[in-house]
Amino acid sequence: MLEKSNKFLAKVRISGGGRCNVTNHCFDINELLSNYPRGAKELRQVFHQFGPAETIDWFRKQGISLKTEPDGRMFPISDSSETIINCFLTLAQNYGIDLRLHSEVNVIRKKDKHFEIKTNTGTLVAAYVVCAMGGHPKIGSYSLIANLGHTIVSPIPSLFTINLPGAAISKQLQGLAVQQAEVTISGTRYKWQGPLLITHWGLSGPAVLKLSAFAAEDFHLKNYESDIQVNWLAPLKTDEIFTALQKMKEEQKRVHPHSASAFGLPRRLWEFLCLQADITNEAPLAEIADKKLRNLAETLGRSVFKMSGKTTFKEEFVTCGGVLLKEVDFKTMESKRVPGLYLCGEILNVDGITGGFNFQNAWSTAFVAAIAISQKLSLKQEN
Repeated sequence: MLEKSNKFLAKVRISGGGRCNVTNHCFDINELLSNYPRGAKELRQVFHQFGPAETIDWFRKQGISLKTEPDGRMFPISDSSETIINCFLTLAQNYGIDLRLHSEVNVIRKKDKHFEIKTNTGTLVAAYVVCAMGGHPKIGSYSLIANLGHTIVSPIPSLFTINLPGAAISKQLQGLAVQQAEVTISGTRYKWQGPLLITHWGLSGPAVLKLSAFAAEDFHLKNYESDIQVNWLAPLKTDEIFTALQKMKEEQKRVHPHSASAFGLPRRLWEFLCLQADITNEAPLAEIADKKLRNLAETLGRSVFKMSGKTTFKEEFVTCGGVLLKEVDFKTMESKRVPGLYLCGEILNVDGITGGFNFQNAWSTAFVAAIAISQKLSLKQEN
């Protein structure tokens, strides 16, 4: 196993804030696949061989129990990625696998029925090669595979947060969260509901991250400049919000707007949105004209913000892009272009939303590749 850096499993180490989000407690194959903006069709046959249930069982057999959090994410009960890292490194040592750090692969060349792998420390010969190099932000990082004849889909970011430079909401309300909002890219079909977090740079949280994954190509084409709509009271529509506001006005006539029932929104956000709709706290609800209530309903249901730029989600970088999927046999993860070459994980044009789905792709495709190679080795020994 060749690793050009000074440590193995660096991405595992930082994932999930250092806790390692191993997989997701999602066992229905259709529901599972709905979490992959790209690669869902191809992964179906992979997950039938090795999915979340098999992943949980595999780690259990290694003495590692996983726990499930309310949102479905699964972590080792130790809450430490070192548990997962030590598991893999110990197994590699037990099986006598030669682990080589500071070993950068410069060229992979197919010669007859074997491969020559040229590294900074020498040349190796192998019958089979597995490339699990992860996703990268630059297409040049895929040159090893491109030089073997594979088509590379240009990589672009897939998980990121939305920047709102100079927006008042970021300056005044950073740190506030809403448990159920809907975020939409204006003029497109892309929208997502879920928890939303206001940050000092813009918008984050699961709703934004999932939107960024499914709309990655659209955001890229727009150069990350878009109008972003937020419905703070999803799934209510603006007409339903207006009706609810009229009812509030009827039931709380003497209450001043900023002190009124706020649909469960954080108080400071409610006050901010009232002021955005030009509703001050000077008069009671009974004196607020329906026209102003209609403006407030529009603000609550369709706040519009100017996105300008993005921010990578924490230290994690997930790409949309990589090896063209039709060039890989997903029954075995073997290249259709180069027999004996196997590709797995984020080097493929496969990516999942946040929640353990990218790791599940990595575990599953690696398992399928390993089984396929072991079967070929067994046939060789028999012959």
